[in-house]
Amino acid sequence: MNAASRITVPLRALAHSRSGDKGNRSNLSVIAYDPRTWDTLLDQVTEARVGALFAARRPTAVTRYLLPRLHAMNFVLDDILDGGVNGSLNLDAHGKTLSSLLLTLPLVLDAAWARELHIRPHPLPGELP
Repeated sequence: MNAASRITVPLRALAHSRSGDKGNRSNLSVIAYDPRTWDTLLDQVTEARVGALFAARRPTAVTRYLLPRLHAMNFVLDDILDGGVNGSLNLDAHGKTLSSLLLTLPLVLDAAWARELHIRPHPLPGELP
C-alpha cells in the first residue's frame, strides 16, 4: 500500500467503545461496527499502541483480551486512575471518560477498501474538518 492509496482515520471511524473503572483499573472495550474491519483492528489496536496513547497517565500494565465472535476487544489498564475515583482529587479520573481518548487512536487504511466499506475520512485531533 503506497502513501497515495492510504488514508488515516481515528478509531471511532471503525468502532465504538464502552468503558468503566474499578479501583485504580480501567476497562476499555473496542467493538467493530463492521465485522470486515476486525483484522484491521487486531493489527492496529494493540497493547503497545494503547499504552503509548495513555502514556501520560502512566499505566503499569495494558492487557488486551480478544472477543473474536463479537468482533470486539477489551483493554485493562492498571494503575491509570490516580488511585481510583474515591482516592483521587483529580475530578477527571473516572474510567468512563477514557474511551473518548481511545477512539482518537489513528488507524491507516487502504483508501479503496475504506471507500468500499463507506468509511469516510474523519479529522484527527488537531485537524480542521
